[in-house]
Amino acid sequence: MKTLTHKFNTKHNTAPFSQIKLDDYQPAFIENISKARAEIDAIINNQDTPTFENTIVALDFSGEQLDRLSSIFFNLNSAETCEQMQKIAQEVSPLLTAFSNDISLNEDLFKRVKAVYDQKENLTLTPEQTTLLDKKYKSFARNGALLSEDKKEKLREIDTELAKLKLTYGENVLAETNKYQLHITNENDLKGLPEDAKEMAKSMAKSKELEGWVFTLDFPSYLPFVTYIDNRELRKEMAIAAGKKAFQGNEFDNKEITLKIAKLRFDRANLLGYATHSDFVLEERMAQNPNKVKSFLKDLLEKAKPAAEREMAQLTAFAKELDGVEQLEKWDGAYYSEKLKQKLFNLDDELLKPYFKLENVLNGAFLVAEKLYGITFNEVFDIDKYHKDVQTFEVYDAEKNLVAIFYSDFFPRKGKRNGAWMTSYKSQSIKNGTNDRPHISIVCNFTPPIESSDSEQTKQTKPSLLTFNEVTTLFHEFGHALHGMLANTTYPSLSGTSVYWDFVELPSQIMENWCYEPEALALFANHYETGEIIPQKYVEKIKESASFLEGMATLRQLSFGILDMAFHSNNPYEISDVKSFEKQAMEGTTLYPDVTENCMSVSFSHIFQGGYSSGYYSYKWAEVLDADAFAYFQEKGIFNKEVATKFKENVLSKGGTELPMELYKRFRGHEPNADALLKRAGLV
Repeated sequence: MKTLTHKFNTKHNTAPFSQIKLDDYQPAFIENISKARAEIDAIINNQDTPTFENTIVALDFSGEQLDRLSSIFFNLNSAETCEQMQKIAQEVSPLLTAFSNDISLNEDLFKRVKAVYDQKENLTLTPEQTTLLDKKYKSFARNGALLSEDKKEKLREIDTELAKLKLTYGENVLAETNKYQLHITNENDLKGLPEDAKEMAKSMAKSKELEGWVFTLDFPSYLPFVTYIDNRELRKEMAIAAGKKAFQGNEFDNKEITLKIAKLRFDRANLLGYATHSDFVLEERMAQNPNKVKSFLKDLLEKAKPAAEREMAQLTAFAKELDGVEQLEKWDGAYYSEKLKQKLFNLDDELLKPYFKLENVLNGAFLVAEKLYGITFNEVFDIDKYHKDVQTFEVYDAEKNLVAIFYSDFFPRKGKRNGAWMTSYKSQSIKNGTNDRPHISIVCNFTPPIESSDSEQTKQTKPSLLTFNEVTTLFHEFGHALHGMLANTTYPSLSGTSVYWDFVELPSQIMENWCYEPEALALFANHYETGEIIPQKYVEKIKESASFLEGMATLRQLSFGILDMAFHSNNPYEISDVKSFEKQAMEGTTLYPDVTENCMSVSFSHIFQGGYSSGYYSYKWAEVLDADAFAYFQEKGIFNKEVATKFKENVLSKGGTELPMELYKRFRGHEPNADALLKRAGLV
């Protein structure tokens, strides 16, 4: 346990994964909470007059060991969990919630913070210090410090229950994902499926000691299946299985939990004086209020819907002509989209994948970062890792100063949730003149290397070859990672990705643009067997097809944002049934007939487990920013040092030290314009 309660005796103070036993976590949480509590008490009991340094700064740097422990534990609970870990999470979450509430509801501590806040006009503060002071004051005022005692108690109860429910929600989705498998023994059923996906399914069957092929709901298994399998009934079975996760009336059902979470969030907002959860959340976002978000979504919907309906008509006519399909269903979308794309552009993922070997793509992301920001990535083997698949890198600037530690974790496994995300094991800050550098990780679920053999003697491993969608996913998460790695702020709570939620996707989404540029692709898109650089005709087709069915894709993304706002900007006590509410909320955005057995809300982890409640719109919001920002790079050159330096200094390194719009305008010279996005998406 001592491993987790003291500064780590490791290279660069990295997480000592191999030294941690599961039984260490709970006692370590108890001890670290106790230490953090003592640090808070020291601030409260300080006899000196409250100052910015002895109160606000002291508070921001308090609980460092607890933060490190929490980041290790909860990151692993997403990437490498097990039943015992989930049980520990259920036990320690209430302790952490109680401690968090003990801080935000502590009257004596709030008095000191308020004393500093009330004299801020007379203090000589930098913009970063002003932001920190405002943020600290609001963290109390917005989290119950001004409530009466009975209401504070009620807030504690709500927060404790919410913490547990969100964990259970995520555990149920993971359990349902792991539980399902489609076992196929007749090779005829696999017609249309690419060899790679077939090999992976065979390998999966072998690992389960089964003959034939096994498919799961993990993305690298699920997506090729519904995209390529000719057998429509099997596609239907797979799609329905994915859509009914946590909606089956069994012990993993999330219907009640979804409603409970929405109601508790509403109660919490009301208690704090806000009309809805969205009103509470959006006060601290670029968008500011629910009406602005709704009109933003409505405006984009009006522009995207005619294009989406035209595309749907085109896809329907194509499916009818090809296979006599009268009515397109959800399990037909990916399949006929891929077929139509091949017909129009003579381009498919199987043609492109040999040029996107995972190691090359990762190296390509590193090279793009080096050309833009002058940083280099060196793989090292003496930093501890939590799984053999994880890679570790030291990141250096041009002067050979350490910039960050970077972890990558790319393949699906049983204890890992679906999707892709960036996270941090240690944030950056400056203390006593030392710039303490961050430890950043990206976690994805890509197609793993496949071992294939005709006999025991001729075993070969085919490398991980990425679809183009996986390439952009890697660059997206790497963009988030750059935001974390290039952080250069004084205070940990303002560092890296600690920014307004509708600004956080700008660094990630802008990185995706380089995947479409010939100059960038030439750095990494080499055929894994011949070394040939991706042919120019393929690059042109990638660019041409970038806005293929973009109206439908935009409509889908908007539907998620609209559903999120429906749950959180209204009174959820008026919802009697999650499924019918979802259907009604998404009505204006649906193109396919409803599937009775399916419900998205019960596995919509982004908003019911993660931090995106009332924030899902931010993906589209940030697309406006990223299209406008990348237009600047295109104008000056995609590797233009001057533009890259402006982006690094005004966006990537600044974290949440100033208002996002001010940072953006300093980089771009004006507010973002939606025209660049509409043009890029082919919607104008």
